[in-house]
This record gives sequence, structure tokens and C-alpha cells, in this order.
Amino acid sequence: MKRGEMYRVAHPSARDPKKYRVFLVVSRQTLIDSGFSSVICAPVYTAYKGLATQVPIGVNEGLKHDSSIHCDELTSLPKSMLTNFIGTLPSAKIAMLNQAMRVALDIHDFID
Repeated sequence: MKRGEMYRVAHPSARDPKKYRVFLVVSRQTLIDSGFSSVICAPVYTAYKGLATQVPIGVNEGLKHDSSIHCDELTSLPKSMLTNFIGTLPSAKIAMLNQAMRVALDIHDFID
């Protein structure tokens, strides 16, 4: 499992009306490779409103529809739920993801 990989998850939560939801792994690789049983993920929705915290993705990334990664809705999922691999984001989309995460978490780059 690597940062930037997408997985289709069955019944991700009781609140989610979908049978399946795609999630993107956003945890740092050190955590993913550790003994921790869960990782931080961002959900993928077909809705895209052009927010700075959303990253547009679609067929080129292995999905059936145009969709977007929603960095304002991070969640922790057990690694055991991430078994149905879909694909990996290309580096250009990872760069967009990193920027969307900075905005979602209100992280500013500081120069000492």
C-alpha cells in the first residue's frame, strides 16, 4: 500500500448511503509501512464544485466517472478494508493533492 493509491471500499460507514466508496490513501508512507492498523484516507465523490480542497480525477486515473478527491473529509480506515485496488494517482495529481491538503488543513509554508 502506498500514498496516492485508490481503493474501492464496501460499506465504509453507517452514514454513507453508497454500497461502495472510493478512497485515496493520504497518510505519509512511514505510517503506512508501520504496524499501525489504519491509515488516513480522503473520499472520492462524483460531485465536484471546484473548491481548492478538491482534486478532479476521472477515467485517466482508473475511475468510471469524472469525480473529485475531497480533502475536507479525511477519515481513518483500517488497512484491512483497503483491498480492492483501483489505481495510483500520477505525480501531477499528487502535487494537486498536496496543495489541496495544505488548504484543507490550513498549513502555510514558512521560510525561516
